Amino acid sequence: MPARQTGRMRASRLVSLLLLLQSRGRMTAQELADELEVSLRTIYRDVESLSAAGVPVYADRGPAGGYRLLDGYRTRLTGLTTEEAESLFLTGLPGPAAELGLGTVLAAAELKLMAALPPQLAERAARIRERFHLDAPGWFHGEEPTPYLNTVADAVWKQRRLHMRYRRWKTPTDITRTVDPLGLVLKAGNWYLIGRSDGDERTYRVDRILGLQMIEEEFERPVDFDLAEFWRSYLERFRSGMFSGEAVVRFSPDGMRALRHLLTPEVIRAAQRNAGPPDEDGWVRTVIPIESIRHAHTELLKFGADAEVLEPRELRDRIVGSAHAILARYGA
Repeated sequence: MPARQTGRMRASRLVSLLLLLQSRGRMTAQELADELEVSLRTIYRDVESLSAAGVPVYADRGPAGGYRLLDGYRTRLTGLTTEEAESLFLTGLPGPAAELGLGTVLAAAELKLMAALPPQLAERAARIRERFHLDAPGWFHGEEPTPYLNTVADAVWKQRRLHMRYRRWKTPTDITRTVDPLGLVLKAGNWYLIGRSDGDERTYRVDRILGLQMIEEEFERPVDFDLAEFWRSYLERFRSGMFSGEAVVRFSPDGMRALRHLLTPEVIRAAQRNAGPPDEDGWVRTVIPIESIRHAHTELLKFGADAEVLEPRELRDRIVGSAHAILARYGA
């Protein structure tokens, strides 16, 4: 590693060590080493360097000892770099920040911000961090590998065109596209690229990119493109186009209670909105939207005997066929 780069890294580490002591108070050598991901010997050497530079760092002996700054001492070395300032928009999402290659940058930005805050505000910020945590992915969501995420993010930032091979769900499944990357969206643990191709904005799941090349050609970003507004409109179109028909279903009391665990919010709202009065056994007749006969068959089987499909006939026959097949499989 070049000497100049090594020197910059050490200078950055010394500043980080100083800001840690300023924002957190007394810290042991081991705590500092763990935080900065260096050895204890490096911490001892860095503390000596700070002392030699006139920084009032003191060592308290004993079991509760550690390093601390002289009471009242504060440094003004809290200026954020451009990258650190940008990364602050992801402070609530440490996982996605790391995926975008901004993990260490974000940590440095947070440290500088904490050091710059007055003690009372710094204490409140630390309390919030201790007591609230955001976990964006849904339950049981397996993380899909996204090997091209950093390249996509780089292209979005630099306004560079992307030439990619992509696998979609409809035929032909594997396609080639040249896109102008306009933005990235994280939804339920999945990253989506919003890109313009052939004059239209399209959405691509980053984990379905099969191959990628960033073209050294800068595109002109549409001045009227609003990423948040596009995503809101896209979700509305997606939800409205998701359902192709309806089914008339009877749910038992247990089935009605299980709705929120087994169906999507749109279907749940429709089931509750269209529900008739319960019969003498508590069963409720309602109408729900369905994506397809095949999809509804799979979804409604989850209810077991707590749901009865009345219409359409094809869906009812499929459910009955599955019931007979299950009985035959178990020899009943």
